Amino acid sequence: MIATDDTQAFSEIYSRYKGVLYLHAFRMLGNEEEAKDVLQDLFTTIWTKRHDINHIASFSSYLYKALRNRIFDVMAHKKVEQKYIDSLARFMEEGECITDQQILEKELTQVIESEISLLPPRMREVFELSRNADLSYKQIAEELHISDKTVKKQVSSALHILRHKIDVAFIFALILLRN
Repeated sequence: MIATDDTQAFSEIYSRYKGVLYLHAFRMLGNEEEAKDVLQDLFTTIWTKRHDINHIASFSSYLYKALRNRIFDVMAHKKVEQKYIDSLARFMEEGECITDQQILEKELTQVIESEISLLPPRMREVFELSRNADLSYKQIAEELHISDKTVKKQVSSALHILRHKIDVAFIFALILLRN
């Protein structure tokens, strides 16, 4: 009768099945609003596709199967939503971590450059030729007209000074980032 646009037949089916279908949807979904939405969607679809439902043997079985399929769709959508939320949360956490790491690297680079600039002039020159120009101790000694041992001692002293200053700066930066 619904297939022939009988609104009275549709109202009767709605009245007969809405309560029991709602309870079933609510038990499956655990949410009143979602259960109401699924039920409304089911009955809206039945009315809009009423011309295609004349060949249904058991209307109650059809309603339960259609409702079950809609509930499964909602559950699948929830899983996709949850994956998206989890992915977004992970990204936010990692993004913060990456940002913190970049800040720490930038601050340490500034500390290193600052500490290198505070080295005695000759020691700074030897150290920069060793680290920035990648020259060997022998090449530096020849260029500056000093002995290999002096170059080695200057680089060693510079590293000792920088390690101490960088360790202190690194610990301070970590404390700031934690707070």
